[in-house]
Amino acid sequence: MTSPATPEPAHPAGPRRPLKIVMACDTFAPDVNGAARFAERLAAGLATRGHEVHVVAPARQYRRTPPATEVIEGVPLTVHRLPSVRWPPHDWLRFVWPWRAKYYSRRILSAVRPDVVHIQSHIIIGRGMSRIAKQRDIPVVATNHIMAENILDYTTLPPLLDKVFLKAAWDDAERTFTIARAVTTPTRRAADFLESTIDISGVIPISCGIDAANYTPHLAPREVNRILFVGRLTTEKHIDTLLHAVAKLDPALDVTVDIVGGGDQRKSLDTLAAQLGLSEQVRFHGRVDEDELRSLYSRASVFAMPSIAELQSIATMEAMASGLPVVAADALALPHLVQDGVNGWLFRPRDADDLALKLTRVLTLSPEQFLAMQQASLKGVEIHDIARTLDTFEALYRGEPVKP
Repeated sequence: MTSPATPEPAHPAGPRRPLKIVMACDTFAPDVNGAARFAERLAAGLATRGHEVHVVAPARQYRRTPPATEVIEGVPLTVHRLPSVRWPPHDWLRFVWPWRAKYYSRRILSAVRPDVVHIQSHIIIGRGMSRIAKQRDIPVVATNHIMAENILDYTTLPPLLDKVFLKAAWDDAERTFTIARAVTTPTRRAADFLESTIDISGVIPISCGIDAANYTPHLAPREVNRILFVGRLTTEKHIDTLLHAVAKLDPALDVTVDIVGGGDQRKSLDTLAAQLGLSEQVRFHGRVDEDELRSLYSRASVFAMPSIAELQSIATMEAMASGLPVVAADALALPHLVQDGVNGWLFRPRDADDLALKLTRVLTLSPEQFLAMQQASLKGVEIHDIARTLDTFEALYRGEPVKP
């Protein structure tokens, strides 16, 4: 497999004073997406290690409430919910008015007086929080989960203005990231992309990390061929490519498809499945709880990720921790997780024929070959252990160097 995405802390942490951390998030529970999931796991993991973590995130209504304790990943956390409004073109996204972000940041930083601020995006809350933290000489660590290009579907701008929007978005990102003591992103490829897009260097790749013990691999041949996708049902995920590929599979494979997640493309995908004659084979589960999700991972034969915009893909790592072979688009971070012929296959992005070919390769493996791919996925996900991620962020918060 590829080299580890997460560097080792240069100074392994012994017992030291717990830190007070403010984590600024533009998306957080109950939102379901990679950035929110990472922030939840990181915050909960840090709290479990004895740190005082304050999460700042949008409220579910336009009303500010006092900081409250919320149970995230089984851990009680202090969450500051800011008044927010829903972005109409998006099915669930809420945002804080930009001109209020600094006001709320001042109040929270005055009340909490943190050792460090960790922003999970440079868009609104993270942008405002980083500026006020800089004014007060509070160190900032910034993590980038966002591709500005992925926002285009929700700007409602005419196509002629797309380039103007992208330039403005990346220019603003650069101004935010230059404030930070350290800038991180989930993979080396994502770090290279960020460094080549804006005037910044030294971006540190740190895996989002997962706790593999939470998943139950079923290391045995499958009696039914089940393809699984987990993620938001949005255009950049290219689930339509998956449906077209399934329609091209040999009917003798008798494939069923489980699609987990919600999003604005649900109705159009449902319509496409019907047009392709797949209504009886494809099940849209919507959002599911953790127990049901783990069960779906355990029962699947192969995990498919046709997205071309994954800065890491927590869902793919969860599939690997469940012992699944993976067929994924050869784009951005996915080649860091999938090695051709070892734990799955990469296919040409947006190419349904190539995806169908690679899915067929997995679904026609001998029992011995299938087991070997399952074991390779389990081995490949070991370097993404959440403990390594927590160690590295703790070192950055303390201003300590991390080894590449």
